[in-house]
Amino acid sequence: MTPETGNDSRNPLIAIIGAGPAGLMAAEVLARAGCAVTIYDRMPSPARKFLIAGRGGLNLTHSEDRAAFLARYGAAADWLAPILDAFPPARLREWVEGIGEPTFVGSSGRVFPRSFKASPLLRAWLARLDGLGVVLKSRHRWLGWTRDGALRLAGPEGEMEVAVDAVLLALGGASWPRLGSDGSWAELLWEQGVEIAPLRPANSGVRIDWSAPFRARFAGAPLKRIALSLGQARVRGEAMIDGAGLEGGAVYALSATLREAIAREGAVTLQLDLRPDVSEDALAARLAASRKGESMSNRLRKAAGLSPAAAGLLREAGPLPADPAVLAQLIKALPLTATGMAGLERAISTAGGVTRATVGDQLMLKARPGVFIAGEMLDWEAPTGGYLLQASFATGHAAACGMLARLGQQAPEQWSGRWEAGEPASLAEEWSRDDG
Repeated sequence: MTPETGNDSRNPLIAIIGAGPAGLMAAEVLARAGCAVTIYDRMPSPARKFLIAGRGGLNLTHSEDRAAFLARYGAAADWLAPILDAFPPARLREWVEGIGEPTFVGSSGRVFPRSFKASPLLRAWLARLDGLGVVLKSRHRWLGWTRDGALRLAGPEGEMEVAVDAVLLALGGASWPRLGSDGSWAELLWEQGVEIAPLRPANSGVRIDWSAPFRARFAGAPLKRIALSLGQARVRGEAMIDGAGLEGGAVYALSATLREAIAREGAVTLQLDLRPDVSEDALAARLAASRKGESMSNRLRKAAGLSPAAAGLLREAGPLPADPAVLAQLIKALPLTATGMAGLERAISTAGGVTRATVGDQLMLKARPGVFIAGEMLDWEAPTGGYLLQASFATGHAAACGMLARLGQQAPEQWSGRWEAGEPASLAEEWSRDDG
């Protein structure tokens, strides 16, 4: 076993475990304050989930007002509020643009880098961290602590011990484990007396038992401009049929409600509105006005405006009613039986984690002073739309400030707490590329 005690610097020695957005943000704050920072990550390269998330357009944050924004975090909104106030969306945009990546507001209010990609931002960010003296050590897995409090790490050259002044754990949740966040940290912390809320899929697809013919024909087909309802919750958006059920933004927005309902009841019935932009009466009138003798397929395509996949969903429910009013009712409220949620291996994010009661206001573990937590390891969840990254960046910033306060170091200047609107409408229209 190789002992590692840092360098000869008198500056505080900091270890950050995890090279995702939360860990990298904390590293920058700490390095700017004069700390000697080393990031350890078990993957061959940093921020893999961040890069994958940015393939379809990196959604950094959202431009909506503070009250609406905070409400997206549900039960965690109250304790996340001061953390987000210290690093709000306006500051995140300012930080991104300071790296050299201008941002814009899409048509839905979501905020993106103008390059629309994660890779240019990450390259510039890593170059900045390198310039600040941050050391990144890949292929290093965290194993816990020694009896005297040093970190235990397994790297390419074997197991080592690392003695530092403070530690940040930012290992992510347990979703997309092939990208590095496998949730294995939960057992290590539980052994230290840290309370862990069960890790569960968030922003995940829903399982529906399609027939074999439907699955074979329509798996991969999109459903545009739909609405999904469960009880009083209703979400408009888009979805995609896959071999095991439904994926997509509208499903993800309901996933927390779905997950809890399925846990209670075993299976639940979703209502799918295939034409939320048309009233039931207007739809019935259009169907009634169809030409005599016209096939049902043509009626659904021409009068109801349904895609082949949407029409296939109707047929999946059983024989179609000939009566226009009854058919319109079915189109507006198609019942789908959800039997489960997609697993963590397919989920975008993770619910559960280190509970709020287990950390202090500065995100330090009460059970292990000097050890801080940030990012998805904490027990919060939010929908897609920029909220996940915003909270990851903000908790990384908050944990770094907490570490500096504990070490008696000067923290960076605090943000004023303003929540600014996004770009003017003209710029939002000019940069109208949006992932919906």
